Amino acid sequence: MDVDITLRPVGQEDREFLFRLYSSTREEELALTQWDDEQKRTFLEMQFMAQQTDYASRFPGSEHAIVLVGGEAVGRIWVARWEDEIRLLDIALLPEHRNAGSGTVLLKRLQAEARQAGQPLRHSVYKMNDGALRFYERLGFTVVEDFETYVLMEWLPTD
Repeated sequence: MDVDITLRPVGQEDREFLFRLYSSTREEELALTQWDDEQKRTFLEMQFMAQQTDYASRFPGSEHAIVLVGGEAVGRIWVARWEDEIRLLDIALLPEHRNAGSGTVLLKRLQAEARQAGQPLRHSVYKMNDGALRFYERLGFTVVEDFETYVLMEWLPTD
């Protein structure tokens, strides 16, 4: 895949981009509500801040990066690296950049890192997100734990 994908650390200047990106991942869900735009924005702000705070506190030292394609910010990836595993905390791309191969490139890079480290690569996936579940299964992930609304998926390096 000939895609110029680079990463750069998230900075304070990225807040609006990250909020817009986060909001784009919740569009389908919010379309089912009767909320007006102000109510949706208030909800999204609270959820966005809760996620940022949660990940930063539970996964100190993790890598939170902006995904750039050809120098343009198109998404984010958040990865924790521990002694016994690599955990993909979150990956999201703007709608117009989904299903174009960038996610696959990023995951294959993480798989190569996990293979070199001899560690499993794990990621929690929302059970109702059929597209994401199929995506990870295509890349060799399997469900190893089932939670109420999420499943923990794992990819194991092979020789």
